[in-house]
Amino acid sequence: MDKILVSGDGETVVTNDGATIMEKMELNHQAAKLLCQLSKSQDDEIGDGTTGVVVIAGALLEKCLYLLDKGLHPLNIARGFEKAALSCMQTIEESAETIDSNNREQLIDAAVTTLGSKVVNEYKHKLAKVCVDAVLSVANLNTRDVNFDLIKVEGKVGGNVGDTEMYNGIILDKEFSHPQMKNEIKDCKIAIVTCAFEPPKPKTKNRLDITSVED
Repeated sequence: MDKILVSGDGETVVTNDGATIMEKMELNHQAAKLLCQLSKSQDDEIGDGTTGVVVIAGALLEKCLYLLDKGLHPLNIARGFEKAALSCMQTIEESAETIDSNNREQLIDAAVTTLGSKVVNEYKHKLAKVCVDAVLSVANLNTRDVNFDLIKVEGKVGGNVGDTEMYNGIILDKEFSHPQMKNEIKDCKIAIVTCAFEPPKPKTKNRLDITSVED
């Protein structure tokens, strides 16, 4: 369900995204701040699972209280968590299945899964196709590496998420210089100018008159 968050200065945010909720919360408790940082790290690194890591961390902390009441030292509990994490990683690696990077349908299914819990859930199938096509267009399948700097998300006012399209090329967001300019030009050439056309403006207010080449 959507939640309404109101900040101290009256700014209102409506969202059901766990990462957004954690980011907007004003926390004073140190352990709560750590959970908030955990959620942000998960979002920055993976882009999904922010609510899950907070729920799991909260459950582990709850069990910690029980172990502390039993008389266990906090360092021993931490070492136990580290061993459990290694065991979990080993189990995940053993049960993991390798997806063929050339199998577009499998990649789309994986993308749909990650978008299922987001605000864009209604358009997850279309956005999953857009995401997969964008990644495959810049991915190096030999080294299994993706340069995400080559993918840019350009937002536009109006419409909705369902209007999202992928363009394989370069988008130059420029206004029309004249209303009679054509809306569409095919096989055109673009001049990329790295310096200004205008003459440099002097920093002083003195007038400078140049009347000849020698001057």
